[in-house]
Amino acid sequence: MSAAAVLLVLASGFLHAVWNLLTKRSGDKKTFLWAAQSVSALLYLPWTWHDLARTELTASGWLFLVLSVLLHGLYMHLLAAAYEAGDLSQVYPIMRGTSPLLVPLAGVLLLGEPLTLWGWLGVLAIIAGIALLSETLPRRPGAGNRKAPLLALAVGLSVAAYIVTDKIALNHVTPVVLIEATNIGNALVLLPAVLRSGRVKAEVRQRKWTMLLGGALMPSGYLLFLFALSLASVAVLAPMREIGTVFGAALGIAVLKESGGMRRLLSSCLITAGVIVLGVSG
Repeated sequence: MSAAAVLLVLASGFLHAVWNLLTKRSGDKKTFLWAAQSVSALLYLPWTWHDLARTELTASGWLFLVLSVLLHGLYMHLLAAAYEAGDLSQVYPIMRGTSPLLVPLAGVLLLGEPLTLWGWLGVLAIIAGIALLSETLPRRPGAGNRKAPLLALAVGLSVAAYIVTDKIALNHVTPVVLIEATNIGNALVLLPAVLRSGRVKAEVRQRKWTMLLGGALMPSGYLLFLFALSLASVAVLAPMREIGTVFGAALGIAVLKESGGMRRLLSSCLITAGVIVLGVSG
C-alpha cells in the first residue's frame, strides 16, 4: 500500500473528527449543522453542475438518491441530539464503531456468511469498547447518561443504512452529485427545526467562521477517502479510516476537557483495534 493512500485515509479520519468537534462546541447544534451544510452545498454546486450535466438519472437512480437524502437527514437530526446529550469523547467512538460492527453481524445472522476467529475477536473488542463508553459518569451532569450512548447507537444505525444506500446510489450518480444531494437535503431537513429555534442570527454572529470551516470540512473528509480508494483496496482502507475514533476521543479530552479521559481514550482505541482486525480478517 502506498504512503499516499495511508496519509489520505488518516487525513480523512482527522477531518471527520474535527468537524464533529466543531459541532459539539456549537450552541444550537441543528442550527450549526444547517449552516455548515448550506456552506457545503454552495461550495460543491459548480462541481455538481459539471457532473450532473453528464449524468442520466433513471427512475431507480432517483429512488436511491432520495432515499439516501432522507437517511442522511435522519443522521443529522440524531447527530445533533447525541451531541446535546453527551460528550464528544463518549458519543463519537460509539457512533463510529456501531456501523462496522453491524455489517458483518448482519452478514452472519441474515446471510449465513462465515466469520473467522479473528473476525469474532474484532467484534468482541468493538462491543467491549462500546460497553465501556456506555457506563455512567456521575461526576458531571450530562457527561455520561444513558440517553447519550443510545442516541450514539441510533446514529451508528443510520450511518449503516445510508452507507448501504449510498453504495447502490453510486451506480447511478457520481460521488460529487451524491454528496451535493445530501448537502442540500440535510439543509432542507434541518430547516424547520432551525426556524423554530429562533437562534439563527445569534448562532451565525457567534460562530460564522466555524460554520464556514465546518462546511468545508464535512464533505472534504469523505472525498479524501474516495481519492485514497484509487490507490489501494477498500478492504484495507475502510477499517483504517476508523482511526478517526481515536482522534474524536482525543479532541474531546484535550480540547473540551471532558471527564473520564483515560478510560474513554482506551475504549476508543479498543473499538478502533476491533474495527481494523474485523476489516483485515474479513
